[in-house]
Amino acid sequence: MRRITCLAALAVLLGVASSAPAADVVKHRIMFAEYGKGPNRLVELDADGKVVWEHKFPSIAVIFQVLPDGHVLYAYGGSPTGVAEIDRDKKVVWNYVSKCPQVLGCERLRNGNTLVAEQGPCQAVEVDPKGQVVRVTKLTTTEKGHHLQVRNVHKLPGGNILAAHEGEGAIREVDADGKVVWEYTKVENAPEALRLESGNTLIACGTQKRIIEVDPKGKVVWEFGVKDAPELNLTWVSSLQVLKNGHYVVGNFLRGQEGKGAHAFEVTRDKKVVWTFQDHDLVKSLTTVRVLDDR
Repeated sequence: MRRITCLAALAVLLGVASSAPAADVVKHRIMFAEYGKGPNRLVELDADGKVVWEHKFPSIAVIFQVLPDGHVLYAYGGSPTGVAEIDRDKKVVWNYVSKCPQVLGCERLRNGNTLVAEQGPCQAVEVDPKGQVVRVTKLTTTEKGHHLQVRNVHKLPGGNILAAHEGEGAIREVDADGKVVWEYTKVENAPEALRLESGNTLIACGTQKRIIEVDPKGKVVWEFGVKDAPELNLTWVSSLQVLKNGHYVVGNFLRGQEGKGAHAFEVTRDKKVVWTFQDHDLVKSLTTVRVLDDR
């Protein structure tokens, strides 16, 4: 079943004429990383849900970033492990091989360097375009096994690092010396957190099946979960993206629930789901999803 839906489509399904102009129909070009029972790959879809580009990862990979020039940066596990940048011809144009057991998180920084989330030991390593390590920042987690120590890492405007420690279910902000300056530890299998312009933090709560926004004191000021949209079949909230209109794009990793519910959706601050992606013939479950047409 292939569906890229929006609120206006509901009227069509019910046989009711919609007075909404075509401009109100929400469509998105997206890219996602498939992982689980399906192939481990990157897939790009046009706004109508057609596959326009695909890349098979060389080994386990769950996190990627689309760069301004269209290249794609992704972390890969396996042996060796590290971070690669590929162009749209799938040619590797930059590659960093790590000495740690596994890398699954990465981010290209504004200065052109790349932030690498290393596991075992758990640390954020900043690498320049020549592949030279320019800074190592210790990350704190109680998780002993390297595989679940850290997922997404994001460098904040002030230079601190916001890290999602999936196995521990913790979000921590550390300074350049690795000192924990803020944390929230009440989540499960947390893969990503984003610092909002307000100073609050948006957190993907993994298998708690919800997204929360917490203020600097740790108070939950906004939450979206199963009861808000049961039709989505929230299973494992796996990625977050804040659009320019203030809406949130959320990845829903359907591990163990393949074949039902939405792979991804866009939700407003007043908890209205205005776009969903579900195509169970094309993909079994995805981890990271990114909207590419946010202008």
